[in-house]
Amino acid sequence: MLMTAFGGLMWLLYTAMLVLAVVALVMAVLFRDDAYRAADKKTKNFWLIILGVTVAVNLLIPMLFLQLAGLVATIVFFVDVRPALRGVSGGGFGRGRSGGSSSDGPYGPWNGGR
Repeated sequence: MLMTAFGGLMWLLYTAMLVLAVVALVMAVLFRDDAYRAADKKTKNFWLIILGVTVAVNLLIPMLFLQLAGLVATIVFFVDVRPALRGVSGGGFGRGRSGGSSSDGPYGPWNGGR
């Protein structure tokens, strides 16, 4: 009983790591190559290779140590590279805005009653 629950938990962990790696890889593909240079991050090819290897390891090699190393790379992409790329490229995916000021409302700039 306990081994079955542990096996189910490990399967859930492996699946979550795979999904995160695939999402990071898709996001890395969608950003432009010059955004990586402008954000002063590694090149787009570097991140595509790292995240692609992470996805391949998660799919093909069930070794927790390698999968955890890939998880670290995925987390670095999500918390460091992606925000920098979004800042350089004007917001990112599906935001519906093209930059603008932080005081802009839905109908234009908000002047505070002036």
